[in-house]
Amino acid sequence: MLFLFREGVVYSMNYKNETCQKNALHSSFHPSRIPRNATLLAQVILGGSSAPGEGLLVNTWTGDVPETQGKYVATVTEFGCIPVSTLYYTEQTGWVTTTYFNAVTGIPDPEQFIPPPFCNETETEEDTLDFFSAFF
Repeated sequence: MLFLFREGVVYSMNYKNETCQKNALHSSFHPSRIPRNATLLAQVILGGSSAPGEGLLVNTWTGDVPETQGKYVATVTEFGCIPVSTLYYTEQTGWVTTTYFNAVTGIPDPEQFIPPPFCNETETEEDTLDFFSAFF
């Protein structure tokens, strides 16, 4: 899936079949960050700690999101603040878990943000999606 927040569009692409679905996106971009009012819940080492390089030092933060009456628990690396996992709760969605792997800092290929050629002629579907409903 490719979310283009500025254009208000989300593309669902299947590269194997070269098919593409385009929907209007009804969500604003939310940068991934730890809010200033977050509370540090714990600092732990993921993996082993017997030898150098065996584990990953992470911080887990928690807090409330007043705009949605939501709550979150976010785990990020101590160095670089790279996301490891996020739990987000609202009464409407329940708990939503996001885990991150193979994180790369920076964007090695900005062309990834351009829909592939097989999406060029795709018409916008009638269903409007928001960020979370796109995954259901």
